[in-house]
Amino acid sequence: MPKETKGQKDTVGRVMHEYKHGELETGPGKPVKSRRQAIAIAMREAGASNQQSPEKNRENLKRTKRKERAGKGKGRSSLG
Repeated sequence: MPKETKGQKDTVGRVMHEYKHGELETGPGKPVKSRRQAIAIAMREAGASNQQSPEKNRENLKRTKRKERAGKGKGRSSLG
């Protein structure tokens, strides 16, 4: 298995943190209850899924990083 890049590790860490705090949701908005499902979501967002092609994985990581830079997502408020 190839090693994860720093960006992938950061993304997986963020997603698992959301899971541990009950903030991770599925597509329809339901909270994730299964650790295995949380890992699958983390791998997909990080572009490290073994279920997708390398091209699709790169696209997923780019999209995730673009959203993180823009501050999109639940719990990321600009209010102090």
